[in-house]
Amino acid sequence: MPDITIRRATADDSKRLTRLVRTSGAYRGDYAAMVDGYQVGGAYIEHHRVFAAVDANDRVLGFYALLVDEAELDLAFVADSAQGLGIGRLLVEHMTGQARAAGLHAVRVVAHPPAEEFYLRTGAVRTGTLPPAGRIHWARPELRYDVA
Repeated sequence: MPDITIRRATADDSKRLTRLVRTSGAYRGDYAAMVDGYQVGGAYIEHHRVFAAVDANDRVLGFYALLVDEAELDLAFVADSAQGLGIGRLLVEHMTGQARAAGLHAVRVVAHPPAEEFYLRTGAVRTGTLPPAGRIHWARPELRYDVA
């Protein structure tokens, strides 16, 4: 694995995080509507615990957003070119540490269906299924990380 650092994202990372979301191979085909026009805005980054996994050249390889007030993992993405390098696992480990430090006992995840297996492999447990709503025309697995 390349030399990876996980650092707090800043508003200056907005364009790079947005590009990572919009170009994700996991959101092609039927799932494309989910990220069409999506933006990870600077205010969002500044307001929430958003962390990026970067290489030695500060290239963003992945990121996550933890919503402490809601005890929820809101966003988690790894660049297509960095899949399989263990970056997702590093981000989840970092996220659970952040959640614990914030006094959370569990973190909810409403997963993109193709990502459910990843969350299960990294310690989440399935708690249910959310029905389609709004622009999302498919059921989504609901999971939980116990972090206490």
